[in-house]
Amino acid sequence: MRSLRIAQLHWGFPPIIGGVETHLTILLPEIVKAGHEVWLLAGSVKGEPSEVDYKGVKVIRTPLMDLNWLYKRGLIGIEDSFMSACSDFLERAKPDIVHVHNMNYFSRPHAYVLKKLTDKLGIPLILTAHNSWDDELFLELTTKIDWSHIIAVSHYIKRQVMGIGYDDTRISVIHHGVDVEKFERGKSDLIIKRYPELKGKKIVFHPARMGLAKGCDVSVKAFREVVKRIPDACLVLSGTKNIIDWGTTQQKDIAYILYLIDTFGLGKNIFVNVFSPEEIVSLYALSSVCIYPSTVPEPFGLTMLESMASAKPTIVTNMGGMPEVIEDNINGFVIPPKDHETLASRIIQLLEDEKTRKRLGNTGREIAENSYTKEIMTKNTLKVYENAS
Repeated sequence: MRSLRIAQLHWGFPPIIGGVETHLTILLPEIVKAGHEVWLLAGSVKGEPSEVDYKGVKVIRTPLMDLNWLYKRGLIGIEDSFMSACSDFLERAKPDIVHVHNMNYFSRPHAYVLKKLTDKLGIPLILTAHNSWDDELFLELTTKIDWSHIIAVSHYIKRQVMGIGYDDTRISVIHHGVDVEKFERGKSDLIIKRYPELKGKKIVFHPARMGLAKGCDVSVKAFREVVKRIPDACLVLSGTKNIIDWGTTQQKDIAYILYLIDTFGLGKNIFVNVFSPEEIVSLYALSSVCIYPSTVPEPFGLTMLESMASAKPTIVTNMGGMPEVIEDNINGFVIPPKDHETLASRIIQLLEDEKTRKRLGNTGREIAENSYTKEIMTKNTLKVYENAS
């Protein structure tokens, strides 16, 4: 296909941490490698420059895309300011296509301004729906705006969009992709060197931001049972900062989870810290089992691909898009939500049964290599661009 100029917009980008943000760090440089020019407009981050080159991607930051600031400020009267900032961005990018992520939620002004500008320029406006919400805002911005095409990150998300009346022929499912080679090369040495207290422990890694929606409280409750059987087991929770915390619930969740750990006397068996991307790769290598017992419908769950690429079995709940990737007793286990007893029994089974642990992990690695690489994701995304342009 011909070389394209592509403008991307999303609320956050690293050092803001999250599934969509990580997805963009994988996808956008791959699009550049394929011979296209990519610009990204994202929210400002304290201490970060307003413009930066990220692996060939031209990243522009503005406070007008910072959801944490917008939540405190409110959205009243934001239209003119965002119209000006977005117009300047599009003037510099001169895109053939505009591709936005989760812009069908959070803010009416942003979505309608963007649609007005792309209509004026006569260029396609593509949406990736990374999440779904059961409220009027999601319904309005998903169906009332005439998106050129919608990319859903899972069949679960596609069903949610179809369920509110969107034409299924204008929705493509493109699962996330992962750099399988990076995780295959992962070594445990780095994380042991920085955190020697993890040495010699049977590590169970919950690779998600600390929160009740991610099932961190369920993991803690399950671990109270695990350590009765396996005293040297250690649960690692990646308590995060630098996230989009729309509604400011993160700190309340963390406080409750830490209180739960203290109440159960599990301080020596549960390790909580903030980890860099390099440390995360090393943590996967050190882990025996990964868990993601989400208590809400997870749109996809990029960390599943990371654990699979690391050849680690993953335990997930039967929620949202996760069962599309993890198949019970094939590359992990699928359990009911909020069932700490079943989670505990599956963790114990995998920690005690090396043969099953390796079988599930190796199968997951094969599936990641064949179906969930960054190259496959990029190829499918470019196909959407080609059809829209």
